Amino acid sequence: MTLSELKVAIIGASGRMGAQLIELMLDRDDVTLVAAVTHAESSALGQDVGSRLHRPTAGVQFSHDLMAAAKAADVLVDFSLPAALADNLAAAVQTQTPIVVCTTGLNSRQHADVEAAAAKVPVLYAANTSLGVNLLLALVRTASQALGSNCDIEILEAHHTAKRDAPSGTALALGEAAAAGRGQQLKDVAEYQRNHQHDPYKKGSIGFATLRAGDIVGEHTVYLVCGSERLELTHRVAGRKTFAEGALNAALWLAKQTPGFYHMKHVLGLDD
Repeated sequence: MTLSELKVAIIGASGRMGAQLIELMLDRDDVTLVAAVTHAESSALGQDVGSRLHRPTAGVQFSHDLMAAAKAADVLVDFSLPAALADNLAAAVQTQTPIVVCTTGLNSRQHADVEAAAAKVPVLYAANTSLGVNLLLALVRTASQALGSNCDIEILEAHHTAKRDAPSGTALALGEAAAAGRGQQLKDVAEYQRNHQHDPYKKGSIGFATLRAGDIVGEHTVYLVCGSERLELTHRVAGRKTFAEGALNAALWLAKQTPGFYHMKHVLGLDD
């Protein structure tokens, strides 16, 4: 298979990120959009993807037929909601179609489902597909390891008001990177509520703070504070095209892999 033959199906195609990915694909000649899957109640059903984006017709209509999309595609890109994940993974496994899962806000059972599917088909899970964020994850882990448990770590994230999960999947991934650098498990040290006046600060904990305002695309800052010395590692995104580009690069890479559980670090060559 050559890149010019790569056929991509988007799940969650009528959402914000789905629209960005469609826009990107319509402007490229190395991939072909073969299906745009949306939910059964979507107003987009039956519409041409190009027309909905005020562009020339593309010959692909929004559909609710997940299995047909999986059968037609070389790779699936999932930007849908967590509730649809089980069906999406089942379709990928049944048709042996690699799948890039970009859905955030997953619970522990859903994370286990992703890993189970990866034993049968190539699966790449990415809470955030941007190059900068995935480099930030590596930097946070390195800094946390170097500074040790005496350094206080707090993570601040900001997104638009329509974002449903908090903290964001990226913030949690940053927390996991920070915890791993200190040999910890995030579940053992995470603090999601700093507003309780009677709960003393626990040394070695990793705190999270969330902002939801306007149309902020995504901002994450990790504070590493050692006494009077402070290191701030920040990533900001001005447009969703960044994530669409990352997701498409992940799809191009994943389509050539054998069954397994992958992350963006593998795409970027950052895996140890």
